[in-house]
Amino acid sequence: MNNLPEVESAKALMTEAMSWSVMKWLREKKRVRRTADNANAILDKLSESTKAQWNEDLRAAYEKLAQADELPATNRRGKQISSTADHQVVALAKRLKDADDTAKRARMDAEKTFDDAERQLSTSLAREGCRKAIYGWDLHEKAIRKAETACH
Repeated sequence: MNNLPEVESAKALMTEAMSWSVMKWLREKKRVRRTADNANAILDKLSESTKAQWNEDLRAAYEKLAQADELPATNRRGKQISSTADHQVVALAKRLKDADDTAKRARMDAEKTFDDAERQLSTSLAREGCRKAIYGWDLHEKAIRKAETACH
């Protein structure tokens, strides 16, 4: 995976934004949100196109894991991915899903922090949101790189 200009631009903006005053944040918050949303969309699109290159067994195992996560905990207990699935493929799908889930949690945490910062007009929370956003993008890029290795 090459560095994505949109993500690098978003990281640079977030790094710069960590030193902004409250007034600067108020003026620039829409641009920050647009830039962050664009970076997230680019990463999501790349992730989906990478997963589309996986072989059918890996895609099926990953999908089963994703579906199992959507079930209530009471229905999940004892549910097997597949009795005939290759254990190595299932283990790989689990590692890839874990990386995706970690990146998703980091993204949600950054977005919540930004929402809290806006509600409280807090530059310290906004700075923390910037750090969390950059961290989330780094995790998403790592997850995509892991997904790319599964294409070969």
